[in-house]
Amino acid sequence: MQNNNAFYIPIVMAACIATGLFIGSFLGTKQPITMGISSEKARKIEDILQILDQRYVDSIDVTSVYETAINDMLHKLDPHSNYISATEVQLAEESIRGEFKGIGVRFFIIRDTLCVTNVLRDSPSERAGLESGDKIIQIDTANVASIGISSEEVMKKLKGPEGTKVDLKILRKGTIMNKTVTRGAIFVESVVAPYLIRKDIGYVKINSFSVNTSKEFRFAMTRLLEQGMKKIIIDLRNNGGGVLQCATDIADEFIEAGKLLLVTQGLHEARSEYRATSRGVLEDIDVAVLINSQSASASEILAGALQDNDKGTIIGRRSFGKGLVQEDRQLNDGSVLRLTIARYYTPTGRCIQREYNGDFHDYTTEALDRYENGEMYELDSSSFVNNEKFTTPGGKTLYGGGGIFPDIFVPLDSIGFTNYFNQLRYSDAFICFAFDFVENNRSRWASPVDYAKSFSISDGILRQFLNYAAEHNAVPVDQKSIQTSRKLIAKILKAEIANQIWMEDGYYQVMNETDKEVGEALQVLK
Repeated sequence: MQNNNAFYIPIVMAACIATGLFIGSFLGTKQPITMGISSEKARKIEDILQILDQRYVDSIDVTSVYETAINDMLHKLDPHSNYISATEVQLAEESIRGEFKGIGVRFFIIRDTLCVTNVLRDSPSERAGLESGDKIIQIDTANVASIGISSEEVMKKLKGPEGTKVDLKILRKGTIMNKTVTRGAIFVESVVAPYLIRKDIGYVKINSFSVNTSKEFRFAMTRLLEQGMKKIIIDLRNNGGGVLQCATDIADEFIEAGKLLLVTQGLHEARSEYRATSRGVLEDIDVAVLINSQSASASEILAGALQDNDKGTIIGRRSFGKGLVQEDRQLNDGSVLRLTIARYYTPTGRCIQREYNGDFHDYTTEALDRYENGEMYELDSSSFVNNEKFTTPGGKTLYGGGGIFPDIFVPLDSIGFTNYFNQLRYSDAFICFAFDFVENNRSRWASPVDYAKSFSISDGILRQFLNYAAEHNAVPVDQKSIQTSRKLIAKILKAEIANQIWMEDGYYQVMNETDKEVGEALQVLK
């Protein structure tokens, strides 16, 4: 099953529990490796693998066993050291650099048809004349229609070296046409949906921290300042992190020169201090930051730097709790060792890394514990009162360990959640119906603002959607649950239709209308 808010781009943004927090070097950097392990011990591993290959009761993939053993070994040390195979390195590097080589479309496979949901601005596909709503039926000489092709297979066919060409046969409103697209560098935006949510209050969503994120953020802020922004909401929810320097660069925009932003230190990594410079242009801007349990690493650095310097208000629920820094070392076969080399500390001295007992499974499923113990719905002060206490220059008490605790707790909004809604949400129903709905409506609204104000999901449209989900997505209509979930279903459907037309710019303008954390931020900033 696929989440109905996940569009496929011809790229896989490498993801783990929380995206790595990188310092000093990036993927592809070759560094000399000094062997500190005896040849006898290394030989023992080779002997075991050879015996397994020759004598084990069933056939096995020795390479897979070896790589699994490496990761198991690393996870005994800490949960974020990791091994990246040579075949996955390119995908991981794309995630860090925020770009890939391809044609620049978002697509989704709907009823076994490869559908272009969005053509990215200034992309090779836009220059070649592709349009949102096109259906791709052939890539080069390969038929891709009605053959059960996977999204991964499509991405392999559409991505390729910059300057190479790909021939596409597309179906547009009943007409078949041919398009040749010259592949190029595709920039993946990490800062999305910047807009004025109120007359002088801006909103921006940061999805991740790639090498371009701080530059994107400054550009978005410049636009909003020109429109009259005096306050800003930064949404870091579900942002798993990324490049450390980008987080401190963004914090620098708000914090006065000379103030401490971050400290990193490890046994083999000298203490490094990151301090604000005089270049910040947002020092007089009030800021509210939204976090949740999936805000991790670089997100926590940004939130922690602002919180510890008494700048802004952190709103939401306790963040992930990742206080470790990784460095990538390329191995001889092209694979990469992602190794934890340091801890980081917020300006007051907090290390927010949560406890790890060596059980990787327990660590990765900790989010479920938060649901089960009620932490998502009610602030339990007993969960952190025994943690080490820290004091900000303004006298605010903060706590170390286990993530960033928000200044204002907002419980998870689960109103309207039913099993029926969850089935709809985690099927393809919302995306597929929205794609069909906008086919003749892409020019109906002038802007996301016009759409959000003038359009609503009528009872008729809702019935069409629910019947569609029953027919095409095997989600039978549940009249009793509809009474509970109607408003939530309508909200998601409205947002998804906006997503099809304006991507994140439209999606978040709809979702934020009734978002409780956003509402709390607006109250704080008012």
